Amino acid sequence: MSKTMSVPSIHKAHAQKTASVFIVTCSTSKAEQKGKGLPIDDPSGDKIEELVRQAGHRITGRALIPDRMSFLRTTVRNALRTDADVIIITGGTGIAPSDVTVEAVAPLLEKQIPGFGELFRKISYDEIGSAAMMSRAMAGVVKGKAVFCLPGSPDGVATAVSRLILPELGHVLSIARQGRR
Repeated sequence: MSKTMSVPSIHKAHAQKTASVFIVTCSTSKAEQKGKGLPIDDPSGDKIEELVRQAGHRITGRALIPDRMSFLRTTVRNALRTDADVIIITGGTGIAPSDVTVEAVAPLLEKQIPGFGELFRKISYDEIGSAAMMSRAMAGVVKGKAVFCLPGSPDGVATAVSRLILPELGHVLSIARQGRR
């Protein structure tokens, strides 16, 4: 008896297997420490890099910037001009007045992927409870590249990268690039 493959399985089977990733950490306090020449600890950015490398992808760049809309937009625009296939941003997706990642990135996207944020909040709810509703994690595509906006917590980053981003990365890129090349 032959087993029929699902359409997503077929797409995944033909999708690219490796990608280049640009990581952006948004943290005013860490950026200020860096500016003063003090040692900085970036556990969320480090977690993204660790998981991405373990999955066989490569890192094309990293940036640590303050939570400022202009810095974030400029950084994302610059990352889009590199050979990065994916931009993963950590920080600034909450509801504090200083959290501007969503406002900075959303206007740059050609298409949003609402299911990413919905699934992330569902998984987070199962893990941490009702506080998950305060996350505004989101994703989208621009110029055939994927952009993911994640919370600043290392646990949230680990959940998003390992359970959502990495399993679908090649699939997302193959669909986003249809008709582009």
